[in-house]
This record gives sequence, C-alpha cells and structure tokens, in this order.
Amino acid sequence: MTRRRRLVWLWVALPLMLGFALRLWFIAHLARIDGDTLLYGDIAKNWLEHGVYGFTQVGVMPRATLIRLPGYPLFLATCFRVFGMEHYTAVMVVQSIIDLLTCLVVSALAGRLFGRRAAVVALWLAALCPFTANYVAAPLTETLSLTCVALAFYGLERWRTTSHGPNRWLWLITFALAYAVLLRPEQGLLAVAVLAAMVWLAWVPGRGVSSVWPVALAAVCMVLPLAPWTVRNWETFHVIQPLAPRYATDPGELVPLGFQRWYRSWGIEFASTEAVYWNYDDAGIDIGDVPSRAFDSEAQYERTNALLNDYNQTDNATPAIDAQFGKLAEERIQDDPVRYYVALPVARLLDMALRPRTEMMPIPLNWWRWAHPAKSLFAYGYAGLNLAYLVLGGVGFWLWHRRKWNGNPALAWSMMGFVILRCAVLLTLDNSEPRYTLEFFPVIFVWSAMVFSRPSADRLSSSCRS
Repeated sequence: MTRRRRLVWLWVALPLMLGFALRLWFIAHLARIDGDTLLYGDIAKNWLEHGVYGFTQVGVMPRATLIRLPGYPLFLATCFRVFGMEHYTAVMVVQSIIDLLTCLVVSALAGRLFGRRAAVVALWLAALCPFTANYVAAPLTETLSLTCVALAFYGLERWRTTSHGPNRWLWLITFALAYAVLLRPEQGLLAVAVLAAMVWLAWVPGRGVSSVWPVALAAVCMVLPLAPWTVRNWETFHVIQPLAPRYATDPGELVPLGFQRWYRSWGIEFASTEAVYWNYDDAGIDIGDVPSRAFDSEAQYERTNALLNDYNQTDNATPAIDAQFGKLAEERIQDDPVRYYVALPVARLLDMALRPRTEMMPIPLNWWRWAHPAKSLFAYGYAGLNLAYLVLGGVGFWLWHRRKWNGNPALAWSMMGFVILRCAVLLTLDNSEPRYTLEFFPVIFVWSAMVFSRPSADRLSSSCRS
C-alpha cells in the first residue's frame, strides 16, 4: 500500500468506519421505537396495505389524517417494501448509511470553502458526533432533514461557481429543498435562506428579473410536490392545508389553545415537555411535575391543582377544562407580559440548544439533580461536548468573516440566515425539544472546520474555483 493510500485510509475511511460503528452501537443499545416513530410507521403501513394515509382503527378501515407530511412516511414505506413490514432495524441501518453520506457532503463543502485540511476535520467532526449519530437509532425525520440541509448548501456552493443556470446543481438544490419541506413544514426556512442567496448571486444589474429566472424555476419546482398533498387534503377533509397543521390536529379535533397558553406561561425545560405538555389529553398530570414558577400566588397554585385534579378524572381534554387553563394563562400574562413574550421564549430556545442531548438515553430528564451521580456526570460531560461544538462553530464563522468570507459572502450569510430564521421560529414554540436544534449541526460542522484550515489553502482553493 502506497503512502498516499495509507493517508486516504487514515483520514477518510477510518472516520467513516468509526462513525458506522458508533451508529450501529446506538442501534444495538439505544434504539427508540415509540412515540412519533410508531405514528409515522402506522401511516406508512396503512398507506401500503390499504392505500389510506392514516391511522389504524380496530375492525374498520384506517382513519385518514393530515397531521404529518408525507416525506418520512414515504421513506418508511419504501423501506418496508424492500426489507419487510415494520422492519425498523433495517430502517435504522439505512439511516446510518444516509447519515454517513451527509458527513461526506459536509466534508466536501468544507473542503471547497476552506481547503483539504478543513475537509478532513469536518469529516471527523461529523462522523463521530454522538448527537447526530444517536438519531439514526430513532426512525424520525431528523436524519433525513440533516441530509437535506447539507445537500442544499453544498449545491448552493457548486451552483455559485457555475453559470447560475438550470444545471445539475440547481436540480440538486431543488430536490433538497423540496424533500426538506415534505419532511417538516418549518424547513421552508431553509428554502428562504438558500433561494435568497441564489437571487443575490444571479442578479445582474440592468437585466432585472430576467437574470434570476432559474431561481424562480427552482422555487416553483420546489413547491410542486406539495400540490398533490394539498389536493388530497381538500378532497378528504375539505380544507386548504398545503403543510402540516400548526397544532398537529386533524379537522374537527379540539385544539387545546388554553392549555398551551398556560404551559407557555411557565414551560422551559424538556423535562416539563415530557412530563406535562405531552401528557395533556392522553395521560395524567401530576402537580408535582409543575415547577413553582408556574404559580404567581398560593391561590393560583390551589386553582391549578384543582383544575389538574378535574382533568385527571378522565385524562381527556374538554372545552370547559381548556377554557379554565386559558383563564389562568391570561392572568399570568397580564401579571408579567415580558416574562411571557420575551424571557420564557428565549429560555426555551437556550434549553433546546444547550441542554445535554441525552433525551434518547436512559438518563433522568432532571439531569442536574444528583440522584444518580454517574448519570449526572455523564450528562454534564455531554452538555460540555455540545457546548464545545457550538463554540467551535461560532469561532469558525467569526474567522470566516475575518478572512472576508473567502470571496463567498452569499453562502456565509445564507447559512447564518438559516440559523437565525430557525431560531426565530423556535421562539414561537410551546414545547422545548433539543432535536429541533439538531439541524444546526451540518452548518456547525462546516464552520468548525474553518478553525483548522490554513489561510493559504483557503486562498488557493478559492482561486481554483473562480
């Protein structure tokens, strides 16, 4: 074996092999087949067996639904068709392979931007990142969403160095944006960030709108897959619903706006999301799981306790109970509107970004309590590793700015725009879930690689592409 081949093995094959081993370990020891996974799987199964996009009902045909977009059920249905119905282990292995391909795309993008050393660093950071690797062991949209983010920005960089016409890179961008939206509705933010950068790149003074017609073509093609879904929802439910509904409810179902406003008046950490928010209209809620900041007075505590006791009689939400939660929420908002509209949304966003990403592990949700010292220490270490990734990415972005974006400000601000837009949307959510910030990581891997690049290699790489 030549020295060059040995280096390729060390710096490319080795991280991929270690990354695959890491993902297989998560699948073997920490696979999670519950919650939304079973919901997606049920839709995919009924779609295949009955031609109905919906949920199983005992003794009758499945009930149609529109609470989830068809992107991930389509992926599951394909896997079920190839590997066997509800063969989730095969699904997770396929996700592992897709995630490693995402690592290669991230590496290629870092290499084009910052040179060969950055490409190697990005590959190692991505392949051995336990946070993204962990989610291949949960059949959910996250792994495929990360792939779409990486492909969109890689395609944007390649399109930047071409004639800005309808070439293969334009179609790669279009595919990534279209499938991203079919996976999760808020991924339209990715499209906004990428398409805005494409307009910036393609705009030619004096030619006006005619200079950006390929971008318009990509935008139209991106939304076309939503047309059949919109038509289906109109024919089935008689509603115009091109995306998934805001509160994940089918037409006619109760939307617990009162409860959600009340929860939003105090909810911060993921522990409350799982113990309180997710239980509403399905399971009991213990007043002991509601933190003291949810009560502005002893009288408010007593009212809340009585209301929860009424709810716990049946574990079902009713309009009357929801209205009472709405009254409690209104009182708390009037008592401190800054807390409701500013402080708590920011706190939830910080919790999503900074808490230990152990939600897929047998680690107590209240990890900061020292009831299980070994698990708490692990959680603190995981939080530190997560913070290290974020800090490294931030430093990399700052260095990229110091080096004048290597002649590529459009891509830089497109990536930052995606992060900012997603943060803005996360500020509006009731429930704090760390997985909602997982989609920052393809960007973070690229920015982090900048820290280890050589300025001379950056200039050479930039000049070779121009």
